[in-house]
Amino acid sequence: MNNTPHCLVLRLAAPLQSWGSASEFNRRDTDGIPTKSGIAGLLAAAQGRRRQDPIEDLLGMCLAVRTDQAGTLLRDYHTVSTLDGSPLPKSERNKSGRQLPTSPKKFTHLTERFYLQDACFVAVIGLDDLELLKALAHAVTHPGYPLALGRRSCPPTQPFLLPHGENNNTLWPGTPEEVVAHVPWQGKPQRYQKITDTSISLAVTVDAEGTSLDSPKDATIDTRNDLPTSFDPRKRSFGTRRVVHYWVNAPVPEALIEEQTRPEHDPFDLLEVG
Repeated sequence: MNNTPHCLVLRLAAPLQSWGSASEFNRRDTDGIPTKSGIAGLLAAAQGRRRQDPIEDLLGMCLAVRTDQAGTLLRDYHTVSTLDGSPLPKSERNKSGRQLPTSPKKFTHLTERFYLQDACFVAVIGLDDLELLKALAHAVTHPGYPLALGRRSCPPTQPFLLPHGENNNTLWPGTPEEVVAHVPWQGKPQRYQKITDTSISLAVTVDAEGTSLDSPKDATIDTRNDLPTSFDPRKRSFGTRRVVHYWVNAPVPEALIEEQTRPEHDPFDLLEVG
């Protein structure tokens, strides 16, 4: 254990990502921000843990999520059928445990899948166990299983791990609520009007428990049902956690400001006048 606070910073960006916390069966919604269960599952996969393996050491992490680019909602028209073309079964089972066939026979079923497209988040992960944090930093760059942002069909884009300082340290010094305000903005400039300020106001959600954050102005407290206790398919279960929503002014990269403030090209400048 180490009393010096450090954090792991991840950039969660991809063409598609989906973070469900309540939906199941035929309609799979996505939350507007990454869930703690999704990030815990991502870290467990990076370390090569199987679904039946314990995750108690990951549940103590303090998580801060910053929305750098909210993205837009995408609804996927999704159908389900069997490989051999046989009728779909019902969820009900007979005495022997076998699923009953649909009556009348149904060969195709419609479902809904929702995604966030072109979204970008910054996830700041704090743990008291510094050695575990270092192991996670190594794992996300050398994953045991493929990494995904909520669903297997949503691999992340690069860079995924955001290093700190000129020496590219894998960990950032400070608590999650401190670090989340210092990570440079990761959004796409073309999604906004020209940025000339040195900072940009962004929404943050951070764990209320175990944080030293003084209540910022206009902060709100909420409850989220995304705290996993087990990923075992036979006994998956989730609990609730309290979170604080507020805003921070994150720094804009200097190179981006220079690019945005550069005079626009005028082709008529090449013409001789007179």
